[in-house]
Amino acid sequence: MSVSISRRSVLSWTAAAAGIGIVRGIAPAQDSGRRVLALIGDRYHNSDYIQVALNKMFAGQGVAVDYTVDCTKLSRNVLKNYQMFLCLRDGMIWPNGYLGPDAYAAYEQNLENREDFPEAKAETWLTEDQAGALKEFVTAGNGFYSLHNNSHVSLSSKTYRDVMGGAYIGHPPLRPFKVRVVNSSHPITQGIKDFMVNDEQHYVQYDKDRKYLLLEAENVDGLTYQNLGAKSIAGWAYDYGRGRVVFTSPGHTIHALWAPEYLKLQKRTVQWLLKEI
Repeated sequence: MSVSISRRSVLSWTAAAAGIGIVRGIAPAQDSGRRVLALIGDRYHNSDYIQVALNKMFAGQGVAVDYTVDCTKLSRNVLKNYQMFLCLRDGMIWPNGYLGPDAYAAYEQNLENREDFPEAKAETWLTEDQAGALKEFVTAGNGFYSLHNNSHVSLSSKTYRDVMGGAYIGHPPLRPFKVRVVNSSHPITQGIKDFMVNDEQHYVQYDKDRKYLLLEAENVDGLTYQNLGAKSIAGWAYDYGRGRVVFTSPGHTIHALWAPEYLKLQKRTVQWLLKEI
């Protein structure tokens, strides 16, 4: 039986969760018991736009969504409270900090006291215990939605990569490209039309059977990346143990995440991962 959630209970839970690095994003009018943990944000991807974008994806889905930027929340103790894990972030942290909002704005070059600041140096955050926790989580019957640059985390762990299905290669700058549905019979892609986005076209190495592929991206102007051509794999979905895994690559901008056909696909992805379709 569904139980109504009062405004007071939501606010009190949110206040408590904020103290442990988790913030309630979407709370349904009635508690279905389905909860999603979303690990978002990194140096190159501000968590604010991601949360705003994903709130639109989760709206009307009847799930409670909790957001965190704290990588340590990927753990057995935290995951046990959820039925789905979403990750839109890369595999890097910057313990000594960095200057400038991102790697492409060299604000530090003209500082008079440049020598007073340490060089920005990335470290990986994922531990093998965390990768194992994710594997157990999905194998037990839960869902994992890997979005955009999350394929970069797979470079840190063979275990994580085995669950996620592939690994990051690289991407050109923002530019328009077309995303095509290559398997229209899958529950996620049924009724979804091809669409255009202006985004980072991520190139990934895919490790699983090609029968699980859902999406392909192509720069229709013929622009390539390195020696990899104009086309790239852009999405897949498969069962893993008793659980399910989906990866889709667009997502560097809110405009891409809110492309109408892509937004519909994301909503269907959540439903498939939660075994509703």
